[in-house]
Amino acid sequence: MNQAKAAKIGIAFLLGSSLTLSACTGSGTKQTEQTGQTGESAKPSATAGSTEAPKEKLTLTWYVPAPANTNLPELSKDFVKQTIDKKFNVDLKLEYVSHEYINKINTLLASNPPDMWRDANGDGGLKYATDGLLADMTPFLSTATMPNYFKYWVSETELKNYQFQNRFVRAPIPFSKKVYRSYYIRKDWLDTLGLGIPTNYEEYVNVLRQFRNNDPDRNGKKDTYGYTTAVGGDGIGLDWPEYIKNGLTFASFIENNRFVDMQTDVKVEQVLNDVAKVIEEDLIDPDWFLNKGSQGIEKAIQGKIGVLFDTFRNFALDSNVQGIQARTKQLNPKAEWVPFTMFPGQPLATQPLPGVPFLFSKKVADSNPEKVKRSLEILNWMSGEEGFLLTHFGQENKHYTRDGKTIKLNIEAITNDITKQGDFLKIWSFFTPETPDVFGLTVSDPNETEHDRQVLKFLDTLPVRENLGSSILPPQGFDLGAYRKRQRELQAKAVLEEKSGQNWPKYREELMTKYKGAELYQEYESQLKAKGMIK
Repeated sequence: MNQAKAAKIGIAFLLGSSLTLSACTGSGTKQTEQTGQTGESAKPSATAGSTEAPKEKLTLTWYVPAPANTNLPELSKDFVKQTIDKKFNVDLKLEYVSHEYINKINTLLASNPPDMWRDANGDGGLKYATDGLLADMTPFLSTATMPNYFKYWVSETELKNYQFQNRFVRAPIPFSKKVYRSYYIRKDWLDTLGLGIPTNYEEYVNVLRQFRNNDPDRNGKKDTYGYTTAVGGDGIGLDWPEYIKNGLTFASFIENNRFVDMQTDVKVEQVLNDVAKVIEEDLIDPDWFLNKGSQGIEKAIQGKIGVLFDTFRNFALDSNVQGIQARTKQLNPKAEWVPFTMFPGQPLATQPLPGVPFLFSKKVADSNPEKVKRSLEILNWMSGEEGFLLTHFGQENKHYTRDGKTIKLNIEAITNDITKQGDFLKIWSFFTPETPDVFGLTVSDPNETEHDRQVLKFLDTLPVRENLGSSILPPQGFDLGAYRKRQRELQAKAVLEEKSGQNWPKYREELMTKYKGAELYQEYESQLKAKGMIK
């Protein structure tokens, strides 16, 4: 297909002429038009109802970022790969990378690109698109080829609003509509010190002082700190409660008919002042700036930290054997982590929008389009109930059983076959979030405790801001990576060297002019105005 024709098809897609709109029932359940091939029963090797011969076996190579401390087992124990290879007549090589993922992808794209990869660049694939490295998805991705994807996870409108300047070169990974951003605190330490859970920022800072100075673990040593985070030597991070204290909700929002970026707003001056104060008072883990990945969490598990921030639903559940609650209790049976907020009734985050994309190389699509088609067939299966259950919970009647819409987990089998084998489902579940409710399913975990139920109940009460209503993109050619890098450098300098936010107005001016931040936010607001989000 020549480029002109492909471009016309792409525009047609984005105007909605080549995709059937997902309709919504009164209950809010997404429905897709019948195509003769249903989401769960489709057989990718041939069109349903046809006499087409099975397709040739393909070798596919996918790249995904992997959580720390996970790995795939040997083939005989990897029931997900076995299932996919047999079901789709492929040899799927899932390459997973814990460190230097972006560098690895960039190297491959220059020579031997993956057949599919999950982006982790932070710009949603913008640079790859600008450099002409991405495949036009128009001939490949539609409600007909990925019915499960559209039925359960991503609407056509969301997909349309996700594109780069009407170029259909990326699609979002299915994303959860729920938010679990919360602070967590050692309640047993509070009890020891006779303190209640803080309900405002001043009480929170007092708790930090008590955790640092009053020996909450009663070991006779001054070896505990109030709060930690992990930024890997890059900026100050976005998890500090001082952002919320100063009215900056993660990650951006619309206020008074204006787009607000929490990272570079004028209010960041006071955020930097407040962060510098608690650091200077010696209330914060001194390694917070150099901590990488889960290093802050590991310190908390060891009993050195009293307050943390996290975004995962199962972060502090007894039933999550890899979580902070279960692992801390292995060292101290009386330990108890509970979620809390020092800003009751105030959102800690905005509602999610499509974020991370999955991508295909133009080189692969041009030379072997069947690889793109087969990859989408597999991803569609992973988007459906059958693939979701296998990649998240394992094999039916072995790792779980079903009672109607209730999934009952077999913890012993999961521990032996999955957790002890590299906890490998955390790699295979890369495509869908753990939200079984999209299929009307609930999960019954026999290890769930009353503590767990209270944690989940609290998380469900946390308010969130309304989202922007549309994904937004930088101006073409804008180097968002360089912009954010400089922003982080200046903020780290303010906190670590100057110990104050007094120079933030000057630093912000540099970002707005030399690094063209003013043009960036003007473009964002123009896009939001065009879609009716800002008047």
